[in-house]
This record gives sequence, structure tokens and C-alpha cells, in this order.
Amino acid sequence: MFALSIPLLLLLLVVILVGQALPSINIFGAGFIFSSSWDPVRETFGALPYIYGTLVSSLIALIIAVPLGLGSALYLAEVSRSKIKEYLAVMIELLAAIPSIIYGLWGIFVLGPLFGLSMLSGGVILAIMILPTIAAISREVFRSVPNIFKESAMALGATRWETIKLAVFGPARSGILGAIILGLGRALGETMAVTMVIGNRPEISASIFAPAYTLASVIANEFAEASSDVYLSALVELGIILLLITMVVNGLARLLIWKTVGKNNIF
Repeated sequence: MFALSIPLLLLLLVVILVGQALPSINIFGAGFIFSSSWDPVRETFGALPYIYGTLVSSLIALIIAVPLGLGSALYLAEVSRSKIKEYLAVMIELLAAIPSIIYGLWGIFVLGPLFGLSMLSGGVILAIMILPTIAAISREVFRSVPNIFKESAMALGATRWETIKLAVFGPARSGILGAIILGLGRALGETMAVTMVIGNRPEISASIFAPAYTLASVIANEFAEASSDVYLSALVELGIILLLITMVVNGLARLLIWKTVGKNNIF
């Protein structure tokens, strides 16, 4: 009974949001997604700059966080044999407990002078924030690989790194991808830290040093200032777009992780 209430609550959330976004949906239609105009005075709104800023900053975060996260997970799960690895694992996971506002303050004082308020600064902040997610899940995925795979590879004459490549990374591919996508889902929805360092300018630029705006940031910054029904409904429609993106991303991640866990029979 209680389990059934969860999808009902999600359905209720979607219905309420769609109801609030109807004025914008009726006026702008599908063109809302592809328009770059955002003028509250003339009440013309478009989501494209915010979608672009969200996706590009998240992509930058993945480029930085994936090698670091996978490297950390591999070291903790397969390479390190010392007791210190447990403390390192705890320290990495503690990064997830730091409030996003603290990351934002750090970004202003450290990344601001280096890269300015830009997509790159936002991407670096996001990379640090999603690193614990990717590292922790990847570590568990690596540890879930049955020892028989590694023992068989070594029995056939594989070196240690060949064993890791063939007998660890091979069976864990889906789980690793799931961890990455789950980290992406976290990056897509992050608000406060990114808002403080990304520049908050609704522009589409090829330069990662240019300011940008994300879906979550514009909702947080402008929701209290929405002075008309169309303006408010346009912000809610941005929220629906963000919700759909994150739901698809997280659903895909869960599916891939479940596939790996089920295949390796670890639980």
C-alpha cells in the first residue's frame, strides 16, 4: 500500500506542474524548447539557452569526474591492499555530505579568479560534487565482479593490469555506465553551487569560458520575481523539462546498475 503511494505522488507532482505550465505550453508550444528568447517584459520565453548551459556544464563535469572517479574506485577495490583504503573511501564519500553552498563559496574564491564566472567554473564545481557518486558506485560494481573471473584470467597468464582490464572492467561495463549516468543526473539537477559560479547569462556560446545559465539556476533566481501568469508558467515548464531529463537519466542508470548486479549475482 505504501509502495503504491510513491508512484501516485510522482504522478500528482507531474499533473500539478503540467497544470501550472499550461499557459506557457498553450502560447509557445514546442517552440519553447528551441527558442533563445527570454524577455519577461514582452513575455516571450524560450528554454534553449538554459538547456544548453545545463547540458554543457554537466558534460564538462563528466569529463573531469569520470577519470578521477573510476581511478579512485579501481584503486580502492582492486589495487590498494593497505588498511588506509577504507579511510580514503570514507573521505571520498564525505564529499557528498558537504552542502552545495560551501562548494559555491569555494568556487567563487578559487575558480572565479582562475576561470571567471563561466561554464568551466560550473563544470569543475559539478565534477567535485558528483565525484563521490561515481567513485562509490563504481567501487561497489568492481567489488561485485566474481573472483572466479579474475582467477581464471590470471590462470591463463594475464598480467595484473590485463586481468583488471578483461576480468573486471569487462563484466562491470554496464554498472560503470550506470554510475556515470547517475552522476550525470546529480549534475543536471544541481542548483545553488552552479548558480554562484556559472555567470547566469542566458547565452549560447562555443567557449567554455563564457557565462551561461542552467535550468535549475534560472528557476531559483527568477521564480520569486515572476510577475505574470505567463512568466510563472514558463519557469514551471523549465522545471518540467528538467524533471523529464533527470527522470530519464536516473532511470537509465538504475537499469544499467541492476543489469550488472543481476548478472554477477552479488546479492
